[in-house]
Amino acid sequence: MELRGLRYFVTVAEELHFGRAAERLHIVQPAVSQQVARLERELGARLLDRSSRHVRLTPAGHRVLAAARETLAAADRVREALDAPATRLRIGTAPGLTVRLERGLSRLQESNPDLETVLVDLPVPERLAAVGDGRLDLAVARGLPEGPGLVVHPAWSEQLHAVVSDRHPLARRSTVRLPELAASGPYRHPCRDSDPPWHDALAGVVAPSGAPAGRPVGVTEAVVVEMGADRTGWTLLPAGRVATSGASRVREIPLDPPVAVPGSVVAPSSTTPACLTAVVDAFRDVAPVEGAA
Repeated sequence: MELRGLRYFVTVAEELHFGRAAERLHIVQPAVSQQVARLERELGARLLDRSSRHVRLTPAGHRVLAAARETLAAADRVREALDAPATRLRIGTAPGLTVRLERGLSRLQESNPDLETVLVDLPVPERLAAVGDGRLDLAVARGLPEGPGLVVHPAWSEQLHAVVSDRHPLARRSTVRLPELAASGPYRHPCRDSDPPWHDALAGVVAPSGAPAGRPVGVTEAVVVEMGADRTGWTLLPAGRVATSGASRVREIPLDPPVAVPGSVVAPSSTTPACLTAVVDAFRDVAPVEGAA
């Protein structure tokens, strides 16, 4: 029996409406229905009477509701361990967020010196899935991820710079406008399967320029090497990524006007508000910092 099923059932029991329960849980309604039905199969009892006009608790549902609330309260107390000594926090991360992680973990440890952190490097889809099923306590990601059972809080912003080969026609510019980049050659977008929120965040920035789409690039440090071999294409990366890569065949050019994308903390929807606030505040920018990673 999963906590997720109990939480979904309790939410439906409180709302007496599957649609409103789905809105509270930030997931689609079929997922709520499937989890409640699964719980009923596991318990061998019907918990809710459903019709086109109402949802009501059965006698068994009333009994299970009380027990489910007690179980979830106990689980929440476990999650509140962030406020207790010797806490272990499993965080999903990815390349390029080193400075961001160091700063966030330092802030968390100021209020909890015994905090133990375990960093897990996973591709974004696997990272989000691991948060949803409890293998990770939280994750950080660029853009605004989505997923069932997740809460996503924008916590920082990152300035974007254009990245081009040192043989690109605009390589010697001190700043560059997006329409100029669009006219110069194809936009090399990150592969959406590898990092959907990052792809979508950049697509929202580039789309108004009408830039033609080129071949996709990776989402790791290899993207810098790829761009060094492309004389006409261009891409966008967080400011400072080229410098930290050590690549010598590319140029990083600030955009005019400046453009930024959000970075987010992702946590299970069951995370207590106090715990979530503490983590988001730790990763939040105190003031805008160009090139923060």
